[in-house]
Amino acid sequence: MSDVRVIIQRDSEREERVVTTGATAGDLFAGERAVVAARVAGQLRDLAHPLSDGDEVEPVEITSPDGLDILRHSTAHVMAQAVQELFPEAKLGIGPPIRDGFYYDFDVDRPFHPEDLGRIEKRMQQIQKQGQRFARRVVSDDEARAELAAEPYKLELIGLKGAAAESAEGASAEVGAGELTIYDNLDPKTGELCWKDLCRGPHLPSTRLIPAFKLMRSAAAYWRGSERNPQLQRIYGTAWPTRDELKAHLEFLAEAEKRDHRRLGVELDLFSIPEELGSGLAVFHPKGGIVRRVMEDYSRRRHEESGYEFVNTPHITKAKLFETSGHLPNYADAMFPPMQFEGQEYYLKAMNCPMHNLIFKARGRSYRELPLRLFEFGTVYRYEKSGVVHGLTRARGFTQDDSHIYCTKEQMPDELDGLLTFVLNLLRDYGLSDFYLELSTRDDSDKFIGEPEEWEEATEVLRQAAGKQGLELVMDPGGAAYYGPKISVQAKDAIGRTWQMSTIQVDFQQPKRFGLEYTAADGSRQQPVMIHRALFGSIERFFAVLLEHYAGAFPAWLAPVQAVGIPIGDAHVPYLQEFAAEARSRGLRVDVDSSADRMQKKIRNAQKAKVPFMVIAGDEDMARGAVSFRYRDGSQKNGIPRAEAIQEIADAVERRVQV
Repeated sequence: MSDVRVIIQRDSEREERVVTTGATAGDLFAGERAVVAARVAGQLRDLAHPLSDGDEVEPVEITSPDGLDILRHSTAHVMAQAVQELFPEAKLGIGPPIRDGFYYDFDVDRPFHPEDLGRIEKRMQQIQKQGQRFARRVVSDDEARAELAAEPYKLELIGLKGAAAESAEGASAEVGAGELTIYDNLDPKTGELCWKDLCRGPHLPSTRLIPAFKLMRSAAAYWRGSERNPQLQRIYGTAWPTRDELKAHLEFLAEAEKRDHRRLGVELDLFSIPEELGSGLAVFHPKGGIVRRVMEDYSRRRHEESGYEFVNTPHITKAKLFETSGHLPNYADAMFPPMQFEGQEYYLKAMNCPMHNLIFKARGRSYRELPLRLFEFGTVYRYEKSGVVHGLTRARGFTQDDSHIYCTKEQMPDELDGLLTFVLNLLRDYGLSDFYLELSTRDDSDKFIGEPEEWEEATEVLRQAAGKQGLELVMDPGGAAYYGPKISVQAKDAIGRTWQMSTIQVDFQQPKRFGLEYTAADGSRQQPVMIHRALFGSIERFFAVLLEHYAGAFPAWLAPVQAVGIPIGDAHVPYLQEFAAEARSRGLRVDVDSSADRMQKKIRNAQKAKVPFMVIAGDEDMARGAVSFRYRDGSQKNGIPRAEAIQEIADAVERRVQV
């Protein structure tokens, strides 16, 4: 039997090894339990993949991103097998891995119930313990259609090979541009077929190598993400390399659930999304309105200090404006349908930048006016599919803190440097501090407009500005806007989740499309550079991020009620009302609970409302002209003179600290 030479690649180390013909990737890593697949000649492969002479082979461990995807995709297949064994009429959709888990779609007669998920999970555990082998087979289109004749959705996927499959939601896990494959689940003792599915793979060698999983929930989902297609039932699950990691993930989810802004919005009476208005359209209640106003007022003041000029634009426009900007050809699917009147098509405003261009163009501009920094709290409307609308973080109507800076090319590097510093410092003022940057660039797609040289120049100047911040820079090829590259500020919250916050985009294209010009020092007409910048992204989304970051316990400067007076008895109410009036004269938000509830219930109510300061007064306090503080953490400070107590609240507000 002849020998085969292969190269084993581990990080920067390369090792040449000689194996016999027919050896598999698994043979190379025998005894390495963490290795669940291999990358052979740049392609992910099962460990059963036979090696060829000259192959470069890289082990894939279960804890790596690829390894986790393989684990979760394999678990999705086990779930689908369990579903079809328990519900024989179920037709298979798709079952890709997703962040932290997996899902699989099914066409069934009725939605799954919670008790169904319990039965499915129990059957999955039995399949896992059985140790069924995942075995890959290459099949022709006709063979696949014959074997999967009872699976209408799989038959549709067979016809989607290539680019169409790559672009269809989740379909790339099943079919791709290459050969069709079916994975058989085989009994480890007899080799008999237990179940099969159309799939690209790779998979774990055996179901026994699935260490820990749990089914989470079920929901309706349209086939391939289109509302024009049938509605299926989707089961979500999660899988991890160890039971401890699964436990930690479930604890994380429980904490995230406690912080869910939709839940806190109701509990704290901050906002609601009435059915009468429609999905993704929120109303802010008085307390939420206070938080929002404080956020906006502070941002407005900081912008004014930095030389921004405030503008205002309407909510609708003729279609021609978005044709000129290029948004209609590129973003029509994300815009609400046009309205027809007076022989014209009008669109709800989906973005503010075209209107800011009209403000720049309204009169002649001189180089002496640049950089011109326009800013607007501009409400926009975007048609988000019902399946992705999520509280305030993915809404259909929202207000952007939108800025567009017009400058010369020579001013661009310093402007971007100062702009990024301004953005990061302002986010820090709101309590976020753990950042990294993402640079989104163009790829070979035909969606991007403009000359490659312009893109290279814009990308490089963004890269240099990012480098000056000393933060990690992550590349995002293909993620740019159609008109230019962008930097996104990614921020981690209190429990380690990453949120995309501010975006900064360099645009050479819209000034060209709108014919924007300024008079240069030499009298020539020049085209300005346009920088797009949204600091919060949207006020609603930033509100939600802060609400979850603080778990509803806003720092005193943002809290809707900064202090609440709690009298020990009715006789102490007037005294606390005087205290509250004096505090309000200092601009503080102080209420007094004069209800008939007992003092302990008033304290509990204030704790539930997450009020930073509870101001308690009784006979002794009144006699001394003092009050007592009870803080959110349960600690207490007694006998504080009234003036000092008001000053402590004012200091906490001024310093923007958590108490």
